[in-house]
Amino acid sequence: MTTTEYRVTGMTCGHCEASVRREVGRITGVGDIDVSAATGRLVVTATTELDDDAVFAAVDEAGYRAVRA
Repeated sequence: MTTTEYRVTGMTCGHCEASVRREVGRITGVGDIDVSAATGRLVVTATTELDDDAVFAAVDEAGYRAVRA
């Protein structure tokens, strides 16, 4: 298992968190997702090495921007 932390900009509410969680959850190998609009933090635990570009694309699809923390 690998855990990677990202900073996400633009989230303001629970709906934002749910959108990010849904899109990131579609990435193969993702097991656990912790996302907080209050802190702008996204922590993803995966069974394999996580592809940052896949996470960035998923967060972008949800309508936000992410960078690796």
